[in-house]
Amino acid sequence: MSERAVYVVDGARTPFLKARGRRGAFSASDLATQCGKQLLARAPFAPEELDEVILGCAAPAADEVNIGRVAALRMGCGLRVPGWTVMRNCASGMQAIDSAASDIRCGRSHLVLAGGVDALSRVPLMFSDEAVDWLSGWYGARKALEKLAAAAKFRPRMAAPVIALMKGLTDPVCGLMMGQTAENLASRFGISRAAQDACAVESHRRLARAQAEGRLREILALFDEGGRLYAADDGVRADSSIEKLAKLKPFFDRYGTVTAGNSSQITDGAVWLILADEEAIARHRLEPCGRIVDTQWAGLDPAQMGLGPVHAATPLLARHGLGLADIDCWEINEAFAAQVLACLAAWKDARYCEAELGCAGALGEIDPARLNADGGAIALGHPVGASGARIVLHTLEVLEREGGKRGVAAICIGGGLGGAMLVEVAA
Repeated sequence: MSERAVYVVDGARTPFLKARGRRGAFSASDLATQCGKQLLARAPFAPEELDEVILGCAAPAADEVNIGRVAALRMGCGLRVPGWTVMRNCASGMQAIDSAASDIRCGRSHLVLAGGVDALSRVPLMFSDEAVDWLSGWYGARKALEKLAAAAKFRPRMAAPVIALMKGLTDPVCGLMMGQTAENLASRFGISRAAQDACAVESHRRLARAQAEGRLREILALFDEGGRLYAADDGVRADSSIEKLAKLKPFFDRYGTVTAGNSSQITDGAVWLILADEEAIARHRLEPCGRIVDTQWAGLDPAQMGLGPVHAATPLLARHGLGLADIDCWEINEAFAAQVLACLAAWKDARYCEAELGCAGALGEIDPARLNADGGAIALGHPVGASGARIVLHTLEVLEREGGKRGVAAICIGGGLGGAMLVEVAA
């Protein structure tokens, strides 16, 4: 049996809402549910007619562990539609799309809702191992003297919480925080602080322009329990400037160049895409907007993880006989300005391309106008589980708007991985 084509027939996302040092208004399942309900409400089929729901999430809450199933039920998909969750760190949303595409290609599914979500503002605080051991002793004490003995072992430092998000953003193999891996790339490719800040300013400028011109049609508004409206990405700083960013101190290395201003923001958000084969398109009279052509995953040194887009996109392009200039729209997730700039530098570096990618020489350059046309995660934010799905959805949005044919969405992934997805507009 030949492989079936995989089409995208619709998609949407929530506004990306910046974490501001406090718990956000929405849990991850709230975000996924509100976005999914609105998307399905405009579809010409009932939610129960989906074959499956697949959701990427890097940090689900303890009470929504299989968040894909939780969201499917809350969206009204019914008891018989399987809902499941995938986790590939920053590419969890892209993995959900790839998993859906694989099931459609082999005929296992015909109509799938796939996407990603994370509410990073709600990643919990934890107790230290020392505090957990003390609590175990305290709860295990039965007699008054045992309680007193246990109480005497308490130390004030045990009350200090462990920030789970910081642990999640630290690689357990190389021991580096993600920002420290970006510092590695800045050093390796000679990327200056000024270049990183300029990249960050451009990200904010492009997003502010996209908002002003009403380009972000994929956004569906949210309402919190109090009826407050959230209609737009709120991390953008239209007044960002190189002068302002230059005042920020390095965050990960006191002598480094990576700051909070040229890094992606801690953010909450959800993204969904509806994928279908030709059978489902005919049955429900759907109008596809694009096609998932192919996907590539790659592994590399965790300490250099930001180069993941290069390692994934390069073999993907080669498999289809394409070069960098053959792509009309590029979305490379802006985990850090240094990381995106390092990817561009690596493709221009003949030695890197030959030694690390097995190419005959440098692959060349990407036209800046074709890269992250409406800004990226530095301005938008990076809700880890959602970002991979967002860049796929937005690639299709830009292609349709600009009259392009072919796009690549690529992302670096904590742990030393990269992902890239090749999409085309529907014929």
